[in-house]
Amino acid sequence: MGKLQGKVAVITGGTSGIGLATAKLFVKEGAYVFITGRRQKELDEAVQAIGSNVTGVQGDVAKLRDLDRLYETVKKRGRIDIVFANAGVAEFAPLGEITEEHFDRLFNTNVKGTLFTVQKSLPLLNDGGSIILTGSVGSVKGTPAFWVYGATKAAIRNFVRAWTLELKDRRIRSNVLSPGPTETPIVDQQPREAIARIVSTIPMGRMGEPDEIAKAALFLASDDSSFVTGIELFVDGGRAQV
Repeated sequence: MGKLQGKVAVITGGTSGIGLATAKLFVKEGAYVFITGRRQKELDEAVQAIGSNVTGVQGDVAKLRDLDRLYETVKKRGRIDIVFANAGVAEFAPLGEITEEHFDRLFNTNVKGTLFTVQKSLPLLNDGGSIILTGSVGSVKGTPAFWVYGATKAAIRNFVRAWTLELKDRRIRSNVLSPGPTETPIVDQQPREAIARIVSTIPMGRMGEPDEIAKAALFLASDDSSFVTGIELFVDGGRAQV
């Protein structure tokens, strides 16, 4: 029997990278998974790749009406055990070149989208459930031209500190999963010289793989972490640790 047998999970940003790898693993471990993505073509491809026990719901987490539509779809199946607020965007922009559009794009998706993904799930989230937010080593490491992104991830770290207390009577655990640089489409879109500089700071000397992050998400979603809440779990090859 899988570690998530009979559980229902919502994974935002589930069409590629960490989200897709986690959706595949959760289904393998017995869960039924709802995934979201902004583009229907990629969403359909992800659903096909996962294969079974999955529903794709097109939407943008920064748009509250899209989140409402997501949870209306989920509600038809019943309740939720796991919310993995994984959707996010990343962009480089140095001080002096920050635009309002850059700032809004990152904070609307990474902060606003994460907040309302969780808040709107609460009526459906079972007591004893698990909330997982995708953070980043950028929340604690200074990286030139990447600090607006880092600020968004620092914000969601603070969400979890408060939610751990606010949701304790419902026994809902809230944790942040913070990857280091990982081989995902978001990283592929960044300047290679910037990525090379970051990789040079990783003690293990390489980038992470989405499957490695997914295994940590499984730990936080399952009863293996039944006494774990309020933490930031770094899966980063040591980058934020030394």
